[in-house]
Amino acid sequence: MKGLVLAGGTASRLYPLTIVTNKHLLPIYDRPMIYYPLDTLAGMGIREVMVIVGGKSVGDVVELLGDGRHFGLDLTYRYQRGALGIAHAIGLARDFIGDEAFCVLLGDNILRGDPLADTARRFEEGAWGAGTLLYEVPDPERFGVAELDAQGAVIGFEEKPEQPKSNLIPIGVYFLRQDAFDVIDRLAPSGRGEFEITDVLNHYIGDGGLFAEVYTGSWADAGTVPSLLRAAELAEREDIEGTLPAPVARPMDPA
Repeated sequence: MKGLVLAGGTASRLYPLTIVTNKHLLPIYDRPMIYYPLDTLAGMGIREVMVIVGGKSVGDVVELLGDGRHFGLDLTYRYQRGALGIAHAIGLARDFIGDEAFCVLLGDNILRGDPLADTARRFEEGAWGAGTLLYEVPDPERFGVAELDAQGAVIGFEEKPEQPKSNLIPIGVYFLRQDAFDVIDRLAPSGRGEFEITDVLNHYIGDGGLFAEVYTGSWADAGTVPSLLRAAELAEREDIEGTLPAPVARPMDPA
């Protein structure tokens, strides 16, 4: 399985913090935000990862992460022009992914306490076309929201609805296969002018094509100032409890 971290976008909800820098370089407790999704992928046993960059300070992201060897990863990069949505960013990785199954992480998602290696293995070995993790939040209207039937199965996702049909959202972890790129090619932009990941997930609902389970660890996004604070508090708590790996110090490149 390969990995994909999405680290583009304008991050306007974090202004003025992101006026002159990339959101994913902001600190979450004692390390840059983008370290967390890379750590999550490494914990799954994934080694080949593409980072989709965009917006400001792209060179700083590359300088920070380098080739990824200090994470135990092999990193490559691709540039996304404009904020065209998660599905569009995923589509840029077609050549990198090839025929492999892959895991996509949003660069502002902080997951702690429940390693995903077994989850990734179940998806890779199963017959699902796509997968995601669900999480209960108090403000689902900020996200894509899952609609469930009476048996608790997902029957649809709606992007940032005014009247959410549940408190469960697909957090920024998506499992996909190569045919997802054909699905993305057929998407039309939403009313927000973006190519939505929820439209990709909806394609696989029915006939058991979608893998979805509730994440039992701790999760926070860092897309707003209040959630940035919550993410830092989560990271600090996990560090105190001894479950957060020590920060990775990048060795100096040889002269």
